[in-house]
Amino acid sequence: MKSILVTGGTGTLGTLVVARLREAGHQVRVLSRHAPDHPVDLMEGTGLDTAVAGADCVVHCATSPRGGADAKAAGHLIEAARRAGVGHIVYISIVGVDVVPLPYYKTKLEVERMLEESGLGLTILRTTQFHDLVGQVADALARLPVVPVPKGVRCQPIAADEVAARLADLAAGAPAGRVEDMGGPETFTLAALTRTYLAAKGSTKRVVEIPLAGRTYAAFRRGGHLTPHRAVGKGTFRDFAAERGRVLGFGGR
Repeated sequence: MKSILVTGGTGTLGTLVVARLREAGHQVRVLSRHAPDHPVDLMEGTGLDTAVAGADCVVHCATSPRGGADAKAAGHLIEAARRAGVGHIVYISIVGVDVVPLPYYKTKLEVERMLEESGLGLTILRTTQFHDLVGQVADALARLPVVPVPKGVRCQPIAADEVAARLADLAAGAPAGRVEDMGGPETFTLAALTRTYLAAKGSTKRVVEIPLAGRTYAAFRRGGHLTPHRAVGKGTFRDFAAERGRVLGFGGR
């Protein structure tokens, strides 16, 4: 049994990681700005030393889309982990951060390098996008009369709980460096996934593919964010969408 700190422990992924670790019998500390026991703002670093003290491992799930925020937060976490003598940090990253020039991806890659250069025991897991993220994008786009999606962009979504299970296993073990990527079981265009998701929720809105420009779009069209040889996920996006539909009373159509 280990003492494990989970940053972002109240978020979509962090909540699942915390549950998995507790089921395995570990002592888990939940760190987030809103956590009752360890309310720490990683951007400021205040209270972080108290939260990290005595932890055997940190699972770093906290993230922010704001430019450079993740790097600043990681700097504070690395410093606190060094002072506390933490032996292992497990970091969740994204497939394609080294080939897709999206600013958020660049920051995730910067954090990977910061951790690699920190001298701390480290495990990095890269995964494809979560089912939840694809659903959030579809919901946001569906606010428009017609649903526009980038033309020709494929996705390989994976169940967040499967990623959480893998992170929990890695946290229980020894530092392993960068481990093999995790990808969802199937690859579809974003347009097809959006249609599946909206149909399951009872929406008949038309989905239209729109060609875009730029290096980031080109990298996504080339599939830099996919890992077809590591399609290890089991849960399908269709099942995820159907469950969302059932929750809303549409019977998974």
